[in-house]
Amino acid sequence: MRGVVMHAPGDVRVETREDPEILLPTDAIIRLSATCVCGSDLWPYRGVEAVKGPSPMGHEYVGIVEEVGGEVRNIKPGQFVIGSFFASDNTCAICRAGYQSSCVHREPVGGLGAQAEYLRVPLADGTLVATPDVPSDDLIPSYLAASDVLGTGWFGAVAAEVGPGKTVAVVGDGAVGLLAVLAAKRLGAERVIAMSRHEPRQKLAAHYGATHIVTERGDDGVARIKDLTDGLGAHSVIEAVGTQESMMQAIRATRAGGHVGYVGVAHDVELPGEELFFSHVHLHGGPAPVRRFLPELIDLIATRQIDPGRVFDLTLPLDEAAEGYRAMDERRAIKVLLNP
Repeated sequence: MRGVVMHAPGDVRVETREDPEILLPTDAIIRLSATCVCGSDLWPYRGVEAVKGPSPMGHEYVGIVEEVGGEVRNIKPGQFVIGSFFASDNTCAICRAGYQSSCVHREPVGGLGAQAEYLRVPLADGTLVATPDVPSDDLIPSYLAASDVLGTGWFGAVAAEVGPGKTVAVVGDGAVGLLAVLAAKRLGAERVIAMSRHEPRQKLAAHYGATHIVTERGDDGVARIKDLTDGLGAHSVIEAVGTQESMMQAIRATRAGGHVGYVGVAHDVELPGEELFFSHVHLHGGPAPVRRFLPELIDLIATRQIDPGRVFDLTLPLDEAAEGYRAMDERRAIKVLLNP
């Protein structure tokens, strides 16, 4: 099969890889209907994370089940399924508490390489969720978004305790941040402030429910949020970047007693203890337990109540994956969908 392999920063190639096979009786093989490039893929692409030799890429996926192992009971060949970037058994105590991305048996899907034609999914019964039927082509991007960026934005909103009557600020205007805006609106926020300097992303944020746009960053961005909230700060702030500046901007833009939901993959983030102590701000986040939210998100997409697939503003064939990485790196695209 064909699959994307990163050899070094900036060096992405589509190569012939071995077809996946059932290795354990809990595995499934799916034929991918769509996959995509994630903002987190840009960290190694830019050299911020080390690339340790040729690495299969991709952790977001939807497709048709081709084959299942002998112990798989809930997933059947022919079903259209969605999974998360961590495989999980969905039965351990941590999974039952709603944190499947920290399952005691979790396996990262990224190392298996979902930017490809086929994918082996471990722990298939706990990881994959089937849609009501095989969807029409126009719904596939939205289901693909549910595999990561929608589920991650949703978790950011839940972790930030978003709810009716609250003012929510979203730090980050990538796909996760934009879908956090969607989630905040869906969860009943009264005001949703999107922090963005880019007009196409501002327009999509408004489509998803943003009531205010703030273009300032850092201390200026915090001051603008305070101006909009009677000097108090937002009730809920979703951090969707993962840098020192974005995390401190999120904490400082939150009122005392408020909540920060952080879902940007942290890179060199250090929290000043004394400032955090006196802020009275709650912090919760981490790798999103996407599996927790998939049934609800699938229903919202199937009934066309939400359209998260609009974050894909560039679609390319799998063979042009390198251009997809360049487009996202250069901010010419919010998120790139790849057709195997």
